[in-house]
Amino acid sequence: MSQATNQSWGGRFSEPTDAFVERFTASVDFDQRLAQQDIQGSIAHATMLARIGVLSRDECDTIVNGLNDIRGEIERGEFDWSVPLEDVHMNIEARLTEKIGVTGKKLHTGRSRNDQVATDIRLFLRDAVDAVEAELIRLREGMVALAAREADTIMPGFTHLQTAQPVTFGHHLLAWQEMLARDHDRLLDCRRRMNVLPLGAAALAGTTYPIDRHVTSDLLGFDRPAENSLDAVSDRDFAIEFTGFASLLLMHMSRMSEELVLWSSAQFDFIDLPDRFCTGSSIMPQKKNPDVPELVRGKTGRVYGHLMSLLTLMKSQPLAYNKDNQEDKEPLFDTVTTVLDSLKAFADMVPAIEPKKAHMFEAARQGFSTATDLADYLVRKGLAFRDAHDVVGQSVAYGLQQEKDLSEMTLDELQRFSGAIEPDVFDVLTLEGSVAARNHIGGTAPDQVRAAAGRAQATLADIRANT
Repeated sequence: MSQATNQSWGGRFSEPTDAFVERFTASVDFDQRLAQQDIQGSIAHATMLARIGVLSRDECDTIVNGLNDIRGEIERGEFDWSVPLEDVHMNIEARLTEKIGVTGKKLHTGRSRNDQVATDIRLFLRDAVDAVEAELIRLREGMVALAAREADTIMPGFTHLQTAQPVTFGHHLLAWQEMLARDHDRLLDCRRRMNVLPLGAAALAGTTYPIDRHVTSDLLGFDRPAENSLDAVSDRDFAIEFTGFASLLLMHMSRMSEELVLWSSAQFDFIDLPDRFCTGSSIMPQKKNPDVPELVRGKTGRVYGHLMSLLTLMKSQPLAYNKDNQEDKEPLFDTVTTVLDSLKAFADMVPAIEPKKAHMFEAARQGFSTATDLADYLVRKGLAFRDAHDVVGQSVAYGLQQEKDLSEMTLDELQRFSGAIEPDVFDVLTLEGSVAARNHIGGTAPDQVRAAAGRAQATLADIRANT
């Protein structure tokens, strides 16, 4: 074999790879991120080969010790990555052979780079999912704790970004937490389907060696080996599913970000974000910009793009492995980084949000937010709902003319629109009475908000106890 050709496959070739093609096809610049998982998988593979007698015990020990030495070199930044060796797998294998001699060449017995990379990516993503879950739990815990503290803080609820009905800040935060709870479930579903071992599928058809894939699966913490060798090396559903989870999560966080940006503006002035999560302007000294939520909102599109990239990558591939699949790593790696950074930023920032309670309360008084309460009051007095709706509509029209909220009108003014209105009407026209009246599970009543926060805290405590 020519010294200028790749040692993993150069024997069949009569000339070296073109220098540009070498750079174009290499992946080591980005897949070296899989180095720790590659070593982990190789140690398990060598251990299995020793158990079935393909490697001697001494050969296995030599390989494992050599791989652990290489792990240290990589961690210390002493490893020399080579583009001509194409990828993380051949860089590590070549270094192993350099360190321990011909025994290093035996490591690849019974496997292919196809099942090796499929295993490495699953190991990497499984670790990433666990890290993402830890940050997601931290964010949910901080959000729920803030919701419990702000169960009585009244603010306007909106539809069409118009004042609709009064709610509480705690209730609104728990709506965010419900989004995150669904995302959490999706993440765990993704991890379960991901945790299947491809190693042993070899290039596409399995291997003639008497390997024991259950041993390798157990050593690497997988639930089971993959059932079909063709599917094992060509499946990237787990990467797409994770990126789909990430897209939904970032969509939810983008919606939260939009509200945080609005609420921190001078026009709303509902909340104060701590200075450490904001930046200023180079020209306008008064500015305090909500850069963290703005960036999370912006990064959402980036993750959407990665999802479409992976879906498009896989849509026309015949079985089994194709070089196209080299393009799966960069969008997946960036998605992991983006999700982790966004969650960390939110988990640090959300518990530190300071609501401006007086401003929220005053905003909730605007826009006739208790109009539905008045309609419900009239129904309880015997009117059909559609008739009650009409009466309240007339009352609102009058209030717009007089620049008066419903709660500011006198009894005589209100009775102009319906004789069913009595002095007790003012009990339902206050903001406090409005939110307290929705005293059912999922409702805005402060006691219900505190109860919902308590249930969420208990669920999160159970999750922590089992992770």
